[in-house]
Amino acid sequence: MLQNLPGLLAPPVLERVTLALNHVLAAEPAATARLQPHAGRGVAIELDGWPPLLPRVPTLVWRITPAGLLDWGGLAPEGGAELQVHVDASNPALMLARAIGGERPSVHIEGDAQLAADVGWLLQNLRWDIAGDLERVLPRPVAHQLVQVGSALAGAWRAALGAASPLIERFGGGGRGGRGG
Repeated sequence: MLQNLPGLLAPPVLERVTLALNHVLAAEPAATARLQPHAGRGVAIELDGWPPLLPRVPTLVWRITPAGLLDWGGLAPEGGAELQVHVDASNPALMLARAIGGERPSVHIEGDAQLAADVGWLLQNLRWDIAGDLERVLPRPVAHQLVQVGSALAGAWRAALGAASPLIERFGGGGRGGRGG
């Protein structure tokens, strides 16, 4: 039963991830403008170096809509997209901590050159304005304070995981290199 848990949780979680990605894209007109010419094409995310002790994460594919947004295409076999974005996931806990702290993971992009250039631009330039989103539903001082607390917690978590990184790599199988799967 537990083996099926990732398969049951993945669709609702990835639908929410798609909503969040589209929210960030829609907030930046230059981002949607870069994606519109690629409507109908697929972008696959592959987690390389994923520790074998953790449940396997399949390749995730999103299709670009005519509006320059993303439509989650489901859990797909390899080769289901014109562009593959390989993310170094050899240490998932550290990767998550760094992502929360605003750092981008190490990525390698393969596939269509123009789509790769536009997705690379998105990865380098898009930022989620969390404070701005919070200010839409909360008073500005409260939103600002929540962002500060969140940043402090993320920094503390990142520091703790950074200190534990040698142990995670030693006992968690987080070796660098090769493609996981």
